[in-house]
Amino acid sequence: MFLHCFRYELTTAVREKSVLFWLVIFPAVLALLMNAAFSSIYDKTSKFSTIPVAVVENSTDLLFRSVMDAFEDNEEPLLKATYTTEEEALGMLERKEVKGIIYTGRTLTLSLADTGVEETVLRTFTDQYVVSSAVISDLIKQDPAMAQKAGEAMSAELDICREEPLTKGNTDPFVQYFYNLIAMVAIYGSILGLQISINNQADLSPLAARKACSPVSKTVGVAASLAAAWLVESVCIVLFVTFVRFVLGVELGGDLRLIYLSSILGGMAGVSIGFFIGSSNRFSNEVKFGVSMAVNMTLCFFSGLMASSIKLVIEEKAPWFNRINPPAVISNSLYYLNVDDDLHRYAPAIAALAAMTLLFSVAGAVFSRRKRYASL
Repeated sequence: MFLHCFRYELTTAVREKSVLFWLVIFPAVLALLMNAAFSSIYDKTSKFSTIPVAVVENSTDLLFRSVMDAFEDNEEPLLKATYTTEEEALGMLERKEVKGIIYTGRTLTLSLADTGVEETVLRTFTDQYVVSSAVISDLIKQDPAMAQKAGEAMSAELDICREEPLTKGNTDPFVQYFYNLIAMVAIYGSILGLQISINNQADLSPLAARKACSPVSKTVGVAASLAAAWLVESVCIVLFVTFVRFVLGVELGGDLRLIYLSSILGGMAGVSIGFFIGSSNRFSNEVKFGVSMAVNMTLCFFSGLMASSIKLVIEEKAPWFNRINPPAVISNSLYYLNVDDDLHRYAPAIAALAAMTLLFSVAGAVFSRRKRYASL
C-alpha cells in the first residue's frame, strides 16, 4: 500500500507547476544573474596580480638588475619591469600602463601618479631596497662575484606579497552568495511540504476529502507523501548544484559528494518545514502559501542571501540563531566544507539538519492527525 501511495504522490508532486518554477526556473535565473554580476569582481579587485613598473636607468645598477631578474623568475612575480627612457616612462604612467617609475642611479627614487594598494607596495619596495642595498653594496665591493646571490637574497627579503593560502578551498568571498542560493532552493522545498498538508486537509481540497474517505491509514498516506516530496526536492536541488558547479563553473570548494549531501538534507528539512506550517493551522491555501513564503524569505535574509554581512552581525549578537536557522545551517555547512581540512564543524551542521527534518515531520504529522471534520 505504501508503494502504491508513494507512486501516486510522486506523480502528483511532479505535475505541480509551482514546483517547476520555484525549484528549477527561478533559482537557475538567479544563479545566472549572480554569476554575471560576481564572476570577475574578485579577480579584478581582490586577487593579487603582478605590478607593472617602468625603470629608467640613469646609471647601470647591477644589484637592482639582479633583484628584478630574481623577481621575474617566480611564477607570479611581485613586479614586472619595463626598462625604457624617461620620456617613454612618463607616457606609460600617464596612460596607466604602469603603476610607477623607478629611477636608478646614486639613489633609488620612485615617481607615482596615484595612491592605492599597488602604489603602496611599490613605495614599500623602494624604501626597503634603499635600506638593504647599502649593506649589500659593501659585500659586493669585497667580492663582485656575490652580486647574483646578493640580488636573489634581497629579492626574497623584498618579496612582501608572497601568496600564503589560508585554505585549499575557494577564497572568493562571493561564493557565499551561491551557498545561500543553494540554501534558498532547499528551503523552497517547503512548497512541496505545504502541498502535502493541503492535500491532507479535507476542508481545503477535493483530493483531501477523497483521501479522508479512503481505507488507507493516514500515517501511511503522510509518510508516502513526505517520501515522494523528499525525492522530488532532492532531484531538483541536485540538478541545481550540478548546474551551478558544471554549467556556470562556480568552484564551490570541498568534496562535491558532501555538498550534495548537505543540499539534499537541507531540501528535506525545507519540505518538512512546509509540511509543519501547512498542518499547524486552518488558514486558506493562499494564506498558507503567503505565510510559508514570508517565513522562507525572512530566514534566507538572516542567512545572508540579500546581504552577507547580516549573518556576521547575527553571529556576533545572537549566535544561537544561526544554529537553528535552516538556511544559515545549510550555507554554513557548505562554507565549512570549503575552508576546513576536516569535518569537525560540518558534522554538527548535518546532524542539525537531520534533527530539523525529523522534528518538523513529526510535529506536522501530529497536527495533521488531530484534524477532525463534522462532514465532508
